[in-house]
Amino acid sequence: YLATRFALGGGFPPLLMAALRFGLAGALLYGGLRFKGAPRPTARQWGGGAVMGVLLLTLGNGSVVVAQQWVASGMAALVVGSVPLWAALFSGLLGQWPGRAERWGLAIGFCGILVLNLGTDLRGSPWALFALLLGPVSWAFGSVWGRRLPLAPGLMSSATQMLCASGVFLLVSTVKGEHLARLPTPRALLAFVYLVTFGSLVAFSAYGYLLRHARPSLAMSYAYVNPVVAVLLGAGLAGESLSAAGLIAMSAILGSVVLLTRART
Repeated sequence: YLATRFALGGGFPPLLMAALRFGLAGALLYGGLRFKGAPRPTARQWGGGAVMGVLLLTLGNGSVVVAQQWVASGMAALVVGSVPLWAALFSGLLGQWPGRAERWGLAIGFCGILVLNLGTDLRGSPWALFALLLGPVSWAFGSVWGRRLPLAPGLMSSATQMLCASGVFLLVSTVKGEHLARLPTPRALLAFVYLVTFGSLVAFSAYGYLLRHARPSLAMSYAYVNPVVAVLLGAGLAGESLSAAGLIAMSAILGSVVLLTRART
């Protein structure tokens, strides 16, 4: 989130930035896998990757990026923290309700998010608030439903999703008339490189692995940890203060992740 804020504030339009970010990361990953001998995805696998790319990246990530232009970062962290709760709901509707330990972990984690963001200004553009709600719902639904889609094996699945999402981002960005009015600042360019490398190539690929090998509520517990990392980065890099309530909230959040990790498969 910090890198996204730096990129948007340094000259990158939101949708064009997302198109370039996921397009470059997807192309690098796809080219590297093909160079190592990975087979080309089939038409059905490209179709599954397109659906996942739209649900996770275009609607899930893109909605939050657009909303961050008008909504405070605390509000964004609060709403995105609802992802595991939505995932538990969708998993239950598809026949896999969370167990007792998971339910406690989900509840404690979300309460920790609430405490961590006490005093957040809930005001903002109605469309921004709608986008901020759409993002977590779409991300959670895509993460749960994606287990039923014909996806390419291994990391090739992440590559197809990023490439397809990049195409959709580029189309919408072109329709909206986005363009680079000036050369982005050095800080924005560094933030963009970080988003391509760590946000997309590393983190999104790792998330795809978790979705294939772990329970949805455990895979999506990252949404509880992200605000903790943001608070620590703010205290370490931006000189922000860390309150006693913040320490209690972070302890509750980390405790909830422990419960989710120890829950019976």
